Amino acid sequence: MTLRFNSDGSFRVLQLADIQDGPSVHKDTIRLIEAAIREAHPDLIVLTGDQIRGYDPAYIDTFLRRRGEQPGTHVRAVTELEAKLRGVKRHPLSKALLNTQPVDDNWTIDGIGTDSPKLVRRSGNGTKSKLESWAQSINSATMGTLFEEARQKVRDTFAAFLGPALEERIPFAATYGNHDFQCGVLADDQDDIYREFSGCLNPLAGSSPLALEPGTFALPIEASDGSGRIAMSVMMVNSGDYAEHPSDAESIGHESIASYARYASNSRGWDLADSDGYGTPSPEAIEWLRTVQHELGVRNGDGRAVPAIAFQHIPPQEFYDCLKEVPAYTPNAVEGAREFAGHCYVLNHDVCRPGSRLGEAIGCADENVGEVQALREAGGYFALFCGHDHKNAFVGHVHDIDLGYAPTCGFESYGPKSRLRGIRLFEFNERNPQGYVTRMLTWGDLVGRYSSNEVRVFFEDHCVTDLIGIRNELRRPQVLATLIGVGSMGLAALAHAAFKLFRR
Repeated sequence: MTLRFNSDGSFRVLQLADIQDGPSVHKDTIRLIEAAIREAHPDLIVLTGDQIRGYDPAYIDTFLRRRGEQPGTHVRAVTELEAKLRGVKRHPLSKALLNTQPVDDNWTIDGIGTDSPKLVRRSGNGTKSKLESWAQSINSATMGTLFEEARQKVRDTFAAFLGPALEERIPFAATYGNHDFQCGVLADDQDDIYREFSGCLNPLAGSSPLALEPGTFALPIEASDGSGRIAMSVMMVNSGDYAEHPSDAESIGHESIASYARYASNSRGWDLADSDGYGTPSPEAIEWLRTVQHELGVRNGDGRAVPAIAFQHIPPQEFYDCLKEVPAYTPNAVEGAREFAGHCYVLNHDVCRPGSRLGEAIGCADENVGEVQALREAGGYFALFCGHDHKNAFVGHVHDIDLGYAPTCGFESYGPKSRLRGIRLFEFNERNPQGYVTRMLTWGDLVGRYSSNEVRVFFEDHCVTDLIGIRNELRRPQVLATLIGVGSMGLAALAHAAFKLFRR
């Protein structure tokens, strides 16, 4: 499928960030997507990661908190609780596989799939016994069944949120975030599932110089005159998921298995934060961002970089340069995360566009891999937009490039108030793509002030998982005023009770 500017020189893109839902996508999310499509009449939809709520109880048997671990072994306590509340139980055949393993090469498992699995010694000559072969076959078949069920659940999720786009025949492209793979279905498999749907533009990884890997590829947009000249390009970038430490990792195929010692002590913890930090685009992806511009220039015949906008999930550290540091007592200030903890920030309105909103800390990686610098050196890039931080919706211009966010458009995860959840619209002009116009299409503008479950949204807006979150809540004037009011009423009640007691 060829993307091309319209005859009037326009091209519209919708960015959907952090749908983050299970197989039954929330009806309000679908309503928002439908309303945004009716409003914008987009030529392309980009999905910038965390489409899948990988930690949803639906994936409790195949959940991967990190790549390379045993599926289903490090399920978070909050997911276990949610599973109980929903009545979700583990697959009966998965219990022995997940909880009972041979202690060494001299033992194998007997009774897989029953309530009383046993360890049985191998045959004395060290060769595989019939029992061991049987156990391994059951193991393989059971995990295959569980993963095929997970794939179908992913397929159902895609079908739900892609439904409005499929109905209107709007092409779409998707990259990946830090929660997508946690369902147990990795990016290459998810890519294959996406391509089952009409209008998917995700290319087969390695099929051309424009397609590096699942989630990292270029989408050229041709000129409206039909000449085939590439007037602009949309770049999708896989920004990784969680930090890995090369000294602790070994490569197996195209995946990497890392040590989990840093988080194993709290692998079932309540917190949603990551103890090792977030990932980054791979070194190959950073280099590709440079070389792909050369490839596009060659295709145009002039060797020049084309105007390009990049989309990915996790923001680089330079997003903090759109903020300014302020004293900790500043109203509505947010405290930075991890490497930026202990410092409080508000938007720098000298570099941010009107309408920008900062609702939480920027959840970038601890390492700066030079992505923004690579974009500048390659030439042509005028903007990089991300998701990941559900409450942020700002656009700033720093380092000669626009850095911006779309907030969550989903209603099954944490985020801002219902009226502020939305989808970002981009309007490009063929003669000057760099002079694009962008705005938020929010639930409040398109649908109404409140969602169908405002109690849940209220909790998600004020949910905290650590001390930083508590301090950020206390900097919100309405929250602080409410707490002071409630505290004052409590003290007055106590004083009144004490007064009556002493009068007796």
